[in-house]
Amino acid sequence: MNPLPPIRLLVLALCLVVAVRPAAQAEPLETSARQAIILDYRTGAILLEKNADELMAPSSMSKLMTAYLVFEKLKEGSWKMDDRLPVSETSWKRHFKSGGSLMFLPVGSEAKVSDLIRGVIIQSGNDACSVLAEAHSGTEEAFAEFATRRARDLGMRNTTLRNASGWPDPEHLTTARDLSILARRLITDFPEYFPIYSEREFVFNNIKQGNRNPLLYGVSGADGLKTGHTELAGYGLVGTVKRGERRLIMVINGLKSMKDRAEESQRLIEWAYREFENYALFKVGDVVTDAEVWLGEQATIPLVAAERLEVTMPRRARQGMKVTAVYTGPIAAPIRRGEVVGKLVITAPGIETVELPLAAGADVAKLGVIGRISTALRHILWGPKG
Repeated sequence: MNPLPPIRLLVLALCLVVAVRPAAQAEPLETSARQAIILDYRTGAILLEKNADELMAPSSMSKLMTAYLVFEKLKEGSWKMDDRLPVSETSWKRHFKSGGSLMFLPVGSEAKVSDLIRGVIIQSGNDACSVLAEAHSGTEEAFAEFATRRARDLGMRNTTLRNASGWPDPEHLTTARDLSILARRLITDFPEYFPIYSEREFVFNNIKQGNRNPLLYGVSGADGLKTGHTELAGYGLVGTVKRGERRLIMVINGLKSMKDRAEESQRLIEWAYREFENYALFKVGDVVTDAEVWLGEQATIPLVAAERLEVTMPRRARQGMKVTAVYTGPIAAPIRRGEVVGKLVITAPGIETVELPLAAGADVAKLGVIGRISTALRHILWGPKG
């Protein structure tokens, strides 16, 4: 005799504050940026967004993708920082008379990869982008096609690139959300090269140029990434700031001037740090609660966090946070350690519901025939608590 276990939903409130008042959400913030997004690097939580999926011209913020592909070459070992790349007449002509940002590479010369990548990141050199693109893919057009495919691989679903520098092209488009994805991957994938973005100046060919990222000069913890500007797109910035263990990523575009970009980027970052905080709730393997077992050699089993749980929320919403363990029980044996058997649900005013899988913290074998018959008889005679 092996009847099915009684099915009931067990909900355990772990962090419920008695007499909770509705916590206030972060104050809504208006921005003069045409497109904007701010996210927490570690949790991925979106703190602010405005037209984040609207197609826009990324201007020189496109150079983040060029740098990403160069970093891939360096990391895989096919390029080295001391390698010298030729400055072709094609790449020189493409930009020398264009009026755009330049590293001022002489035609027919060679430049080290280390200098070219700094020319891209610090000086925003369009000529440096073309030299790297030609070395990477043969032509800048082929490089743009490769970069578009690679961007889609990274999750940048709405990005199409037509050159390596962001030079205006009606089909050269991305979104603020896509640029935030790219910034996050640059920081994660290339910790050995990312510090270049914090360098404030670079001298090449006896010409010193400064990093144009305004956050580096006025915001504590700022350490990258890239500015951009065209007449069509306005002034934009992909920026990041790290304070302690917490890092934020911001993308803004469509500002009217360099002054507006500098002031608005600082205002938004300070607002995000002031209004939001990260809360670490559980580490992998932390015991959340115990669950009853049906027809097992143990009466209960610990339920543990299957993933690290850290949430980002408005600071004033913290007092209203509720963490609930949800599972259908008793859980029928046999049970394998690590098997997902429930979920943890986190709710709070002003945030979307967050769910985390709960796993069995131990193996539980099924009772033998005699034990199963005995348990079933007790259940029939005295009910589930008998």
